[in-house]
Amino acid sequence: MEINPDPKLKSFLFPLPIFSSTYIGEALSKDGEKFSVFAGLDEKLILQLKELSLDETDEELQKNTSDFKRFGVGKYEDWYKKNRIPFALVHTASNSLAALVWFGPKPIGRKSLKHLSNAELSENESDMNKENWHTISYRCYPNFRGKGLTKKFVAFCMDIYIKNVPNVRLWAGINTENSASSALALSLGFKLIDDFSDINNNWAVMVKD
Repeated sequence: MEINPDPKLKSFLFPLPIFSSTYIGEALSKDGEKFSVFAGLDEKLILQLKELSLDETDEELQKNTSDFKRFGVGKYEDWYKKNRIPFALVHTASNSLAALVWFGPKPIGRKSLKHLSNAELSENESDMNKENWHTISYRCYPNFRGKGLTKKFVAFCMDIYIKNVPNVRLWAGINTENSASSALALSLGFKLIDDFSDINNNWAVMVKD
């Protein structure tokens, strides 16, 4: 996939206003399908995100993410309050959400929602994040998997995020049983950090070089 940034693209002031979406580029897949890239999610994209997250037939998503709890059952507003910055890849012809990546401050090694106890959920992440670690998380949705979309999309958005939120240190939490996610992180320049990983429980922490 090739991505052409919007020639009018300027610097961002993150976080963006909630329910806002800004066009930042156009993408063309290997098979000639067109996509648009947006910073932020509007209400229509959020509705799609909720529906996709509640899809229990998507075994890959349900096994490897906490999106059922995060976006399906939970409120988008509560997630956004954590200064999360989402980017969307949208299929032009159908206006369908094809892929999602987000960034935001999070202490290195902290697991996703479904793996946290009630006590851990009540902790203030900002008090634990003295070294300015920011998480990255990505997923591609069923109708668009296997098309070679994710790497270029994630790399494009990561570059924009780093340029507009300087001095951040990026890390990714990976389910080691998800070989595709691990391979993507490696291809994007992330490396395994043993000290924060829990390999016996299929949890790998990878840090951007």
